[in-house]
Amino acid sequence: MSSLASRLMPAVMTLRRSKQVFTTADAMKRKLARQAAGRAPNSRPPAWLSKTVDVRELTIAGWTVYEVSPKGATPSRRALYLHGGCYVFEIAVQHWLFVARLAVETNTRFLVPIYPLAPAETADTIVPKATDLAAGLIEEVGADNTSVLGDSAGGGMALAVAMQLRDRGIAAPHSTVLISPWLDITGTDPQLAVIAPHDPWLAVPGSHFAGGVYRGPLSETDPLVSPIYGDLSGLGSLTMFSGTRDILNADATKFLALARAAGLAIDYHEMPGMIHVFPILPIPEAKAARALVARSMVG
Repeated sequence: MSSLASRLMPAVMTLRRSKQVFTTADAMKRKLARQAAGRAPNSRPPAWLSKTVDVRELTIAGWTVYEVSPKGATPSRRALYLHGGCYVFEIAVQHWLFVARLAVETNTRFLVPIYPLAPAETADTIVPKATDLAAGLIEEVGADNTSVLGDSAGGGMALAVAMQLRDRGIAAPHSTVLISPWLDITGTDPQLAVIAPHDPWLAVPGSHFAGGVYRGPLSETDPLVSPIYGDLSGLGSLTMFSGTRDILNADATKFLALARAAGLAIDYHEMPGMIHVFPILPIPEAKAARALVARSMVG
């Protein structure tokens, strides 16, 4: 049985009007205009993370990148974490907490890029730069000691990075973890309309507009933008999480069938009644999901 906290989460999202910005393209457009006119969003990790992890700020190829490591440790494992936010919203505190906990639980040094939000950069430049970061980790400690993780939009980017690594002839990471991944920005899957009335957070019109900002000059079905349309061969081990009250469950179930048909090793965890990115939310189910993520990274 699901926890009380998880059962209350949809009501919390409704009270916060979290879905409002996604209900129409105009709502998303207005949100992005206000964001562009206001102060730059805070992307720094919260200071209280330093109780359990060491945080170091770097600049790599013009991006601000944070290293997050267990306090006082010198881990042999590396991981790249690509945060969600529809490609247009900044990293949030729940991302930092998830990374910090995983760093400690797996004795891993995480690299967390603060990639430029669309339209400042778009998929044609962001994905190759993220791939460079992953390739650098693999060169440093080897593919067997490297993982690539992402949630939501970051999950789509993580899969695109895995494809780019393969296309560059670089060994697949030990684990690629996709948390409620956004794998298809086209918004055309018929299952979306079935799930949408039950999703308290996301809707197609606003997310489709944001995806259009992110794709820049690329087509909606370019694998850099919508990796579900790419070649799925040779991607190594994948772990994926999805909740059934999340419109992106449509992407997950479609991708699962395609991945299995391509012969990929995929460890899929679908949770009935869970909402978008449930493994990083403050609910008991997140702890169990995080343990599965950790197992995929160190197993």
